[in-house]
Amino acid sequence: MKTKLPIMALAGIFILAACAPATPIAPTPDLLAIRTSAASTVVAEFTQTAAAFTPTPLPPTETLVPTPEPPTATATLAFTNDPTQAALGTPAALCDDYDWNLATLDVTILDGTPVTPGQEFTKTWKIRNTGICTWGEDYKLIFSYSNPPNLKMNGQPVPLANLVPPGSEVDVSVILKAPSTPGEYTAYWQMVNAKGIPFGKKEYILSVKIVVQ
Repeated sequence: MKTKLPIMALAGIFILAACAPATPIAPTPDLLAIRTSAASTVVAEFTQTAAAFTPTPLPPTETLVPTPEPPTATATLAFTNDPTQAALGTPAALCDDYDWNLATLDVTILDGTPVTPGQEFTKTWKIRNTGICTWGEDYKLIFSYSNPPNLKMNGQPVPLANLVPPGSEVDVSVILKAPSTPGEYTAYWQMVNAKGIPFGKKEYILSVKIVVQ
């Protein structure tokens, strides 16, 4: 009887062990798959981050091309019919200029000289070449303005007879014809060079004043 009891106990133990639920055995993880998945996740997150911080390209900067300034024109100044607008000659050219001595200016027909209607006469002035260029036969007098206006009195300038070096004096003349109507008339004349460009300062413009009676 004593022998059967241990055998039965041992048998019961085996029966209980067989009936107990088996503890599940966790599968061994695939380390290579885990590493591959983790790497893919990191790459995806880095791509999203880079896209979020990619700067928006700026529009191309316009290249400003400077607008060239127009060339500065050298004005040719000349006396006009309005004495208040009379020019001072060609400012950039010191080549041509003249002045005169008031005491010797009027060689013929002093201001206020009486003449008859329609009378022809020659007005002569003595002037000095104060430029640096020699005057030739192409230098001459031209009509500038008058009082009354536009009264040239048929003026015909007399060509220079000789060259006029700088510093020299010369007589310049114009042949005129008095108006037919009695009255006082004043006309103004000035010098031009070989190119027809007027020169001389306003205060040295040449005048002829007559009284028709």
